[in-house]
Amino acid sequence: MNTHTPSTAPLAEVYDLAVIGGGINGCGIAADAAGRGLSVLLCEQHDLAAHTSSASSKLIHGGLRYLEHHEFRLVREALGEREVLLDMAPHLVRPLRFVLPHRPHLRPAWMIRAGLFLYDHLGARHSLPGSRHLSFGPGCPLKAEIGDGFEYSDCWVDDARLVVTNAIAARERGAHIHVQTRCVGARRSKGLWHLHLERADGSRVSLRARALVNAAGPWAERVLHDVLHQRSEQHLRLIQGSHIVVPRLHDGEQAYILQNRDGRIVFVIPWLQRFSLIGTTDREYHGDPAAVRISEEEIDYLLAVVNEHFRRQIGRNDILSHFSGVRPLYDDASGEPATITRDYRLVLDSEHGHAPLLSVFGGKLTTYRKLAEAALAQLAPFLPSMGPSWTARSKLPGAEELESVSALTEALCQAHGWLAADLARRWASSYGTRALRLLDNVHCLMELGENFGAGLYAREVDYLCDEEWALDAEDILWRRTKLGLLLGPMQKQKLVRYLAGRTAGTAQGEVVVHQRLGGHPVLLRDQGNGTPRTPLR
Repeated sequence: MNTHTPSTAPLAEVYDLAVIGGGINGCGIAADAAGRGLSVLLCEQHDLAAHTSSASSKLIHGGLRYLEHHEFRLVREALGEREVLLDMAPHLVRPLRFVLPHRPHLRPAWMIRAGLFLYDHLGARHSLPGSRHLSFGPGCPLKAEIGDGFEYSDCWVDDARLVVTNAIAARERGAHIHVQTRCVGARRSKGLWHLHLERADGSRVSLRARALVNAAGPWAERVLHDVLHQRSEQHLRLIQGSHIVVPRLHDGEQAYILQNRDGRIVFVIPWLQRFSLIGTTDREYHGDPAAVRISEEEIDYLLAVVNEHFRRQIGRNDILSHFSGVRPLYDDASGEPATITRDYRLVLDSEHGHAPLLSVFGGKLTTYRKLAEAALAQLAPFLPSMGPSWTARSKLPGAEELESVSALTEALCQAHGWLAADLARRWASSYGTRALRLLDNVHCLMELGENFGAGLYAREVDYLCDEEWALDAEDILWRRTKLGLLLGPMQKQKLVRYLAGRTAGTAQGEVVVHQRLGGHPVLLRDQGNGTPRTPLR
């Protein structure tokens, strides 16, 4: 296994492109640019996908509700991207059927039928089945008075892993990815950008780039004003979205999309076999994006919507975990947060045709690849060595030669008779064919190293640190593996100690691991055996 630390790649003298921000848009742009032959550097102040890009509803979707706001271009583009991403990363993106209970007092049936007809035909749909009407009968988890509804297709995605996988794709094409590294200053001089970066340990480095992309998400305006000293007529509105996790509310693999009296919708999505993910909310946010937390009002809102639809009633004591994120939406002067466009805006600023700055406002997981293409199209006149677009027919790392997750799971188990099926399935779903690297020169279970619980072994932890920029327990448990809900406090502390010893060994005694288990998302009280229970008060 490679033992390099991927965030410490040497700096080039002059890069073609520097990218600020390690969310889905920044990593998508870096991967696309590197694949076009450009020299690329990306810096991220925290972890990859540390904020907005890991706090989503985990969906690749066209946005059925956006049709009500006449966002036809965005919906068409997003519907087309579902098919592209299913092919690019079938281990991370999977089809998901959504059940929409009909509530006649909220939206008439003809309106829903018309919307679903557009949804079925507005964008490319090759592999996903179309919509249909449903009649609910015995065994339905919904309340008895909800007699019918509709079903349609969208996709689920492992959001943080999609970001990390794009970063890997960028690195494998020559990009330098630096996490825990903040851009503290940048200025134009002699046709180049001169950037100053500060690492978490306080050390500073400088570099130059021919073009600069500001993909800092919720921090994009702050970067413009405070770091780049630029003015912009375009603005962001920061919208908080929160989710809760409860024990599984229904059998089956379908998700539910629930209508509410305020015109919004709430998803109930199967999560990690044992749980249901419920969200999201829409409320203005004015604080530090890194400090966003769910409010009591948001909890009440989500519980009320679910309890209005499901037979099984839930309360605060059922909440096992919760997380919140800040969506940096382009300010289109709309009134209510729910009506603000989910489309993106790319704002190009160049000084006498040199040293362009491209700022990203808005965007969503589903359209990140198209956003990256559009960004590079705007930068192309300034970077004449740039190659053509290529990502539409590409495979993300782990999707190479991947027939299906189930076939890979079976192959892993057949090749390694001692490997548990659930572990093989999780590895196949998380890493695709890269799971084979976890088993290089491993001949028995003992050789996977220390078991931290829930199938997390030292071998995987080492891989995540060496190959995927993971530095601390939060990076591993909440973004890279999603096992934070399944490990108890003592198991987590064992992982923290292992990482501290590992870091001390590689840094000759200097422990730099960050222990942020109280950060995002929040794991609530459990009984020490890996089974989450009631929330702490």
